[in-house]
Amino acid sequence: MEINLRNLHSPADIKNLNAASLSLLSEELRAILLKKLSAHGGHVGPNLGVVEATVALHYVFDAPKDKLVFDVSHQSYVHKMLTGRIDSFLDPAKYDDVTGYTCPRESDYDLFEVGHTSTSISLATGLAKARDLQGGKENVVAFIGDASLGGGEALEGLDFGPTLGTNFIVVLNDNQMSIAENHGALYQHLAELRDSNGTAPNNIFKALGYEYIYVREGNNIEELIKAFKGAKDADHAVLIHLNTMKGMGLPCAETNKEAFHFHAPFDLKSGAPLVPDNSEDYADMFTRHMLFRMQEDEKVVTLTAGTPGAFGFTPERRKAAGKQFVDVGICEQDAVAMAAGLAKGNCRPVFGVVATFIQRAYDQLSHDVAINNLPAVFVEFYGGATGGMTDMTHLGFFDIAMISNIPNIMYLAPASAEEYISMVDWAIDQTEHPVVIRTPGGEVIHSERPVDMNFNCYDVVEEGNEVAIIAAGQFLHTASEAATILKSKGLTPTVINPRILSALDTDTLDTLRDYRLVITMEDGIIDGGFGQKVAAYLGDAPVRVKCLGLRKEFLDRFNIAETLKANSLTAEQVAEIALK
Repeated sequence: MEINLRNLHSPADIKNLNAASLSLLSEELRAILLKKLSAHGGHVGPNLGVVEATVALHYVFDAPKDKLVFDVSHQSYVHKMLTGRIDSFLDPAKYDDVTGYTCPRESDYDLFEVGHTSTSISLATGLAKARDLQGGKENVVAFIGDASLGGGEALEGLDFGPTLGTNFIVVLNDNQMSIAENHGALYQHLAELRDSNGTAPNNIFKALGYEYIYVREGNNIEELIKAFKGAKDADHAVLIHLNTMKGMGLPCAETNKEAFHFHAPFDLKSGAPLVPDNSEDYADMFTRHMLFRMQEDEKVVTLTAGTPGAFGFTPERRKAAGKQFVDVGICEQDAVAMAAGLAKGNCRPVFGVVATFIQRAYDQLSHDVAINNLPAVFVEFYGGATGGMTDMTHLGFFDIAMISNIPNIMYLAPASAEEYISMVDWAIDQTEHPVVIRTPGGEVIHSERPVDMNFNCYDVVEEGNEVAIIAAGQFLHTASEAATILKSKGLTPTVINPRILSALDTDTLDTLRDYRLVITMEDGIIDGGFGQKVAAYLGDAPVRVKCLGLRKEFLDRFNIAETLKANSLTAEQVAEIALK
């Protein structure tokens, strides 16, 4: 029996199919997935690897009555196809009608807006407890990958699940990969379970109280259906361990799993990007410099929490760094605390981290690093509106307000490539404070201006009068453009690169007290940000302070240029504000 994909409106439409038809359906869904991913980009490997598992889940369980919670949810594309959103995968004009993650705004089948890792088991324990308190009988299923399982929250949820004493199902999608390779002793244990076909006496899941079911062929529909039916309606905790192939069905994704975890549009035959990007890149610049620093000093260590590719550490570069490169897996809390320990042990740790993910380690930044005033270095990527991450679950808007207000931490925002590398060097060499450096967004900008290594002082780039523009990071160049416009109108503004966003250069600010206007610019939310510190300090002076930045809101898949304009962050708008 075949199904017309255009008529695939809900999981009910596949309930009457036999195993052979479900296998054929999986092949058709994978083909559609490949067509969209190659043209549009997205999470390639994670979704190709769980086509059969997703079909089997919806064949056996009865969502949305049964609750399905996807971890990270970047592997939910087939789930969306099966739950009324197939047109967004069949019709190129509708490709952007769905997000890349589960989204309750789209469908009742999507329970949570998530994009960070290791959350599904804990979320599911809450759903199960809510069900039990209200006398419900539905199944609660947490779907999680092996990489996510190593995160602290996942292990906490895994520990609590069996104590519910009722129906609680965890589906572990084990494709032997994180974004890059997995790291941690847990993965040796999973290998032991796979090698023994699930029979190894050493079994952490059984020890925690789960009934354990192993599926050797995790891309086999019949085996998956059998396992899921065995767990459905159980009155206790069950963990189903699937051995799957990441990137299945696309040879280049099967052989190069790391590159095809997420990929821009690509050629289906060769896997080559449709639009090669050969532009200069801050991440590549950072990585090359860190390799030099590590070669120069064996105490310099680069850390990542499962995202080495986000800042240019390819497999070849990781190999070159050897024991001085540490990947703790997708465990930001562990990475920050380890950096504190390394600094205490007289090493020079540099943790490269994506801005949206450093949020997950706020307590470690504050408690383990800052209270102890340890000279660990954190280099942040993809911050602000210009950083490049535009999904609601991956916003980098909040880092300035969050980190710059922690005592002892020096939060630095370079405006050029030369300033960036100088700050990295200075942060590694100093031993007084923890330092966070925000990698500029957008294209690489070079400057011939000498870098003053006293980063507690602002850099006055242009001397003027009446109006001052204090612009952090890459916005310095927007400020310079605004100054050019103002000069043509008869105003000569002072342009300042603040460089440090966690402290105020009061000597420089005091020179602005008799100005008519001070404008601050930052690529982050205004509330709690850098500009408000300036405004508070100058509050008793005649000068008016206008703070420009981003509104405190969650945006989803926003257009960067439109967002900057909506927040008056273009050169023309800054000049207009000054003229008014």
